[in-house]
Amino acid sequence: MKPPRLTRSGLLLAVLSSVVALEAQTTANDYNTLGGNDRRKGNIDAAIAAYTKAIELKPDYAVAYSNRGTARRAKGDLPGAIADFTMAIQLKPDFAGAYNNRGGAKLAGENFDGAIADFTKAIELDPKHETGVKNLETARRLKENFERAEDQRRQRQIAEAARSGK
Repeated sequence: MKPPRLTRSGLLLAVLSSVVALEAQTTANDYNTLGGNDRRKGNIDAAIAAYTKAIELKPDYAVAYSNRGTARRAKGDLPGAIADFTMAIQLKPDFAGAYNNRGGAKLAGENFDGAIADFTKAIELDPKHETGVKNLETARRLKENFERAEDQRRQRQIAEAARSGK
C-alpha cells in the first residue's frame, strides 16, 4: 500500500503545525537570548520585541525587564528604561545590575541624586561591582560640575542685574 500523497494544502498545513509547535517550545530564555543578539547587532526595536515576548511568557523574569530597559535606554526612552529597571528591582530586590542600570538611566536624565542613590545601592549589594563604583564616581563629579555651573550662572545673572540697575 502506498503512503498517502501530500497535497499542497496538506504540506502547508504540516509546515504551519510545525511552526506553531516550535513557537510553543520557545522559552522566555530563548527570547531573552534573541533580544541580546538583536541588541548587539543594533536592532534595538527587534530586541525590545524579543524581551517583551520573554516577559509575556514569564512575567517575573527580572533579567528580561533589565535587558529591555537597557534596549529602551539605547533608543533614548529613559522613562521606559527606568520603569523596566524598577520592575526588575521589584521582582529581584538584590539585583545589583538593575540598580546600576537604573542609575545610568537617571544619570542620563540628569537626576544626579537618584543616580547616586542607585549606584550606591548597587555597590551595597555587590561591593565588587566595579562598574557601579566607576559610575558612582562619575555621577558625583557630574553633580558637582552641574552645581558649580548653576552657581556661576546665578552669579552672572546677579551681576548683570546689578549693572543694569534692576
